Amino acid sequence: MAEMTLERIRELLDAVVDPEIPVLTIAGLGILRNVALSDDGSVLVTITPTYSGCPAMGVIVEDIKAALGNAGVERVEVETVFTPAWTTDWMTDDAREQMANFGIAPPDAVTSTAPTILCPQCASEETKTISEFGSTACKALMVCSSCLEPFDYFKAI
Repeated sequence: MAEMTLERIRELLDAVVDPEIPVLTIAGLGILRNVALSDDGSVLVTITPTYSGCPAMGVIVEDIKAALGNAGVERVEVETVFTPAWTTDWMTDDAREQMANFGIAPPDAVTSTAPTILCPQCASEETKTISEFGSTACKALMVCSSCLEPFDYFKAI
């Protein structure tokens, strides 16, 4: 095995996707918080869940270990931290764009005013909330009054 570098480890982790929104990487979502490479070759990956109790976190931990293990990293520890709490502000602009292209309305920056939620199908502002709880806890179910399509909105927190 070639010597593993921090840069190579980050490249490998950049390929790990969110199992609920497979067009997004854990880095793009802001779930991936830190990566440390020890002198002995062991790797510590620090992640923060989008929501406490997020059911996808177990799969993400296993996918991180598999991505690094398949590249020859023998000792991988994944640490889940809850402080500071994850926020949608940690998402990259690219992740927001990919989310919209996937059909999920991405969150705006967290503000004290109600966000304008654009329909990811037709970009109309004429949208309304059907349910505060969508297909997962981090999404709300919306509908567009213009094209009549239902869609998920990834809640800003």
